[in-house]
Amino acid sequence: MSADEAYSNLKLFALNSNLPLAKKISKRVGVPLGKSSVRRFSDGEIQISIDESIRGSEVYVIQSISDPVNDTILELLIMIDALRRASASEINVVIPYYGYSRQDRKARSREPITAKLIATLLEKDRANRILTVDLHAAQIQGFFNIPVDHLVAAPILASYFKDRGITDNLVVVSPDHAGVSRARKLAELLGAPIAIIDNRHPEDDHAVPDSIIGDVRNRIAIVIDDMIDTGTRFDVSARTLAKAGAAKVYGCATHAIFSQDAAALLQASPLEKVIVTDTIQIPAAKQFEKLVQLSVGPLLGDAIRLIHAQQPVDRLFDPQE
Repeated sequence: MSADEAYSNLKLFALNSNLPLAKKISKRVGVPLGKSSVRRFSDGEIQISIDESIRGSEVYVIQSISDPVNDTILELLIMIDALRRASASEINVVIPYYGYSRQDRKARSREPITAKLIATLLEKDRANRILTVDLHAAQIQGFFNIPVDHLVAAPILASYFKDRGITDNLVVVSPDHAGVSRARKLAELLGAPIAIIDNRHPEDDHAVPDSIIGDVRNRIAIVIDDMIDTGTRFDVSARTLAKAGAAKVYGCATHAIFSQDAAALLQASPLEKVIVTDTIQIPAAKQFEKLVQLSVGPLLGDAIRLIHAQQPVDRLFDPQE
């Protein structure tokens, strides 16, 4: 079977949240993006049209649930409805950044669990599969009763340091106790120990903690988290590590939200570089000199090819593959 025949039934569509990433995924898969349009009625309602036949096709629709978050989730839900009514045989939803994921449990009385709500909406809309990268909490997969392929960006982030020969005298740092598993994964890839910033005053975003579990003195410290929102946590972590004697401090995260004055704060922080991926499109106004952006396009493209061929995706978790 030729490559064209193998992908003859595969369709890729992109919505408005991250078209540059969608184009990279399309290039990796070897299938052009489908023809569709997103318009607005005069009152702001979203109108979507699919401008080619998808009857009987295996469809992948690409959309990060990112700023403007409420618009992007509604675009996605309306697109799924349009695909289903146009007789797509299978609707696979590629969500590089799964917004509303930070409320994944009831931390206090009378709080919602928005990560579950989004899962329910996608299932009720009859999506067949979810493909995503670095959920805020891995257990969000359990909110779905459909297959979820949860990819990780740690090998991509680790490659930045390996490719530049930054492999000696490292320590990977979790900015709090909740992120230890994420730090351990990157540390395993880099062959480095881990450390934890022991923040005793989490309610004060600007307090610089005094206690670090682990040895960071005279080491190159790499702070790792799943996302950077306001940038305060990374700035405080960098100042904490510098105060503890770290030689250099790098910041790594999968999702670059960069709300408020995050770009200016990170540029002025003690961080040497801020390494993120392109799960969220970063506008020019939020880019800065220290920023390094790596692409998850090849990762997601390879996952789509494997899923389409009904092959396991576990090879994507092995940095040697």
